[in-house]
This record gives sequence, structure tokens and C-alpha cells, in this order.
Amino acid sequence: MFEQFARDTRRIVGYAMEEARGRGDKRLGTEHLLLGALHEPEPAAVLGITLDDAHNAASRLDAAALKAIGLETRNLKGVTMPTKGRKPPFSSGAKEVMANMVKQAMDQKSRQITTSNLLVALLDREEHDPVSALFEELKVDKTTVRARLR
Repeated sequence: MFEQFARDTRRIVGYAMEEARGRGDKRLGTEHLLLGALHEPEPAAVLGITLDDAHNAASRLDAAALKAIGLETRNLKGVTMPTKGRKPPFSSGAKEVMANMVKQAMDQKSRQITTSNLLVALLDREEHDPVSALFEELKVDKTTVRARLR
């Protein structure tokens, strides 16, 4: 499947792996795919957000989740996974995003899976998916982004 990915889309998946490791996560999730996309200028421009904004929003969401179970994050230090070596496995949501990207490309009769396919697949995630929470925290207007992608 990855051989069908456009060069920038492959880079984004690599950045997403780095993001998952850097955040200390054992799985590559939909939120990591978004963070990976923001390493590239075109998706950042289409979404109207920066990588720094997304990192800050993800940290706020993490802190809120920990606070909800009674943990304060003020004195906690993040743990990073090794940057080399084993690739983090994809979460079920990330696998669904990949399947959606392939379906979109097939529907478009395209030979390549593009960054646009990735962004649409991320925008299609349901309310309780981590990337949807991140979009909401960043106040991304999904309708506006979809129009830009057309």
C-alpha cells in the first residue's frame, strides 16, 4: 500500500511515527497523522494551523485527560520513546484512516494516495476520535477545510 503513497504523504507517515515516539505513545494514532501532516507546509496552510499550535493543543488535551482522573501534570516530565528502531504499530483509528485514503484514491481513479486524501480521511473521523478532539481544540472549521481541498 505505501508504494502508492505520494512522496509527501510517505514523509508525513514518517513524521507521524516520530511524533508518536516523541510524545511517548506506544501506538501511532490519528492525532499523530495530523501532527505529521503539519510538518509539511501545504497541509498546514490548508488547515490554517501550525505544528506548534497543534503541539500545544495536544498537550492541553493530555493535561485535561489526566486531570479528569486526578493527576496533575505540572511536575510531570514526558517520556520519549527511542527515535530509532521499532516502528510504533498503527491504532485501529489510524488503520481506518489508511483504508479511507485508499478508498478515496480508488474512487478518484488515482494511482497515488495524496496528502489531500489523508486530510479528508482525518476530517471524516467521528467525534470521539483523538484527531477530532484535536481539530475541535484547534477550532478547525471542517467545512472550510473541505472546500479548500476541492
